[in-house]
Amino acid sequence: MDLLLAILGWCLFGLIAGAIARLLIPGRQPIGIMMTIVLGIVGSLTGGFVGYLLVGGEPLQASGWILSILGAVIVLGLYVAFSRPRREVKHMR
Repeated sequence: MDLLLAILGWCLFGLIAGAIARLLIPGRQPIGIMMTIVLGIVGSLTGGFVGYLLVGGEPLQASGWILSILGAVIVLGLYVAFSRPRREVKHMR
């Protein structure tokens, strides 16, 4: 039962952090609710790594709300930058 509550807690935390990150990044992000949850969870781990780089501690740790949202913004920004379709350049002859 404790494991189920922990998983549900992480999903809720990830949903909120991911949703806030999606609001902070301009433009359309074609991801659904499950990817928003994953974005928030990965953002929390990324924020924990940023915290590790700044102050030390464990390199793979979850972080609080602020660093989780910051990490989710970083991850979403990278996703948007690399997932945009590339325009083909037509050469003039």
